[in-house]
Amino acid sequence: MDRNTLSLALCGVTALTFCGPATADFIKDSKASLELRNFYFNRDFRQDGAAQSKAEEWAQGFLLRYESGFTEGTVGVGMDALGLLGVKLDSSPDRTGTGLLKSDRERPNRAQDEYGELGLTAKLRVSQSTLKAGTLLPKLPVALYNDSRLLPQTFRGAWANSAEVENLSLDLGRFDRINLRNSSDNEEMAVFNGGNRNIVLGRTKTSDQFDFAGATYKWTPNLSSAYHYGGLDGIYKQHYLTLNHLLPIADGQSLKSDIRWAHSTDDGGSNVDNDAFGAMFTYALGGHAFGLGYQRMSGDTGFANINGTDAYLVNLVQINDFGNEDERSWQARYDYNFAALGIPGLTFMTRYLSGDNVDLRGASGEGKEWERNTDIAYVVQSGPLKNLGVKWRNATTRSNFGSDIDENRLILSYTLALW
Repeated sequence: MDRNTLSLALCGVTALTFCGPATADFIKDSKASLELRNFYFNRDFRQDGAAQSKAEEWAQGFLLRYESGFTEGTVGVGMDALGLLGVKLDSSPDRTGTGLLKSDRERPNRAQDEYGELGLTAKLRVSQSTLKAGTLLPKLPVALYNDSRLLPQTFRGAWANSAEVENLSLDLGRFDRINLRNSSDNEEMAVFNGGNRNIVLGRTKTSDQFDFAGATYKWTPNLSSAYHYGGLDGIYKQHYLTLNHLLPIADGQSLKSDIRWAHSTDDGGSNVDNDAFGAMFTYALGGHAFGLGYQRMSGDTGFANINGTDAYLVNLVQINDFGNEDERSWQARYDYNFAALGIPGLTFMTRYLSGDNVDLRGASGEGKEWERNTDIAYVVQSGPLKNLGVKWRNATTRSNFGSDIDENRLILSYTLALW
């Protein structure tokens, strides 16, 4: 979709919203924003014999979000819209593959000058229950949308959420298509099989049905637990348990616990067999936060998740997720919020992760890898540039079975509330 078509479509959606039989609540509770993302990505491949020396591109993204309120009555009706546009600023055939831009259909080694899409979502509300159908951005353990590049990855499907019982949230739904972060096409879904996941597929390579259900209960304001199920029809099934707790210790001190366990099996068309355990503990003291994490994979394959999405793992970081077959990994992390020094909006993060015991399937020895990340970010707090954000992300990873990478990302973002 080119820019003119996208602009006309968004104008048409807005016009229909305000000229149709909308009630006061539909309009009064609506909101819209425009987010601008300027994204520079540089990834150097450091291992000998790499097919490509580096991936380096620069792009500008536009994200127009609109959320309506609901009409009055027993059944409230509403509509959301998401307009996405990515524009190439710099790329070349020998530097593609950053995930920022869409590949040209006729020349796969070249990036398109621009790409975009318009996603619409119809929604119904009855009491404390909501049903959405259309373009969706789920944040569920079994389906976590990816927003790590220029434009977010989206799903197409239907999703019902109910909060009728106090402190209990229920989810139920189905996706039939996925739109990857550097694509404008709705495609069937597949299981991610990078690194050393060692997942073997039968005749079924993709699926047009991902069913999910879940329940989250808040026992106290600081303690919650959840169970979620996700199944990619004909490929894999997954059961996911999570536990989150925040323990206040003293003024300005707390201990946060994040514990996760997932059990994944095949659904007739693969060899998926994985148990994933992860735990992250973070001690906060004033502007400081110290984190320690541990993650372990067991079974005949690595972790299973939909290709193009984020794996909901405690050791998912900038480049790797340490979800390979039999992998054991740990993480040490440090964060600092400079608001404690009177500089609100400035934050710093650094972490180191190490993984070993990866099953290399026939190769001698065990697979080992490590990764180091550093993030520095600042968001302007006031004045004419309020909400302007600048973030630098740096990563280094080394492996005896995968790529050796040095990576830098520079992201400028600005969100403007339209109403």
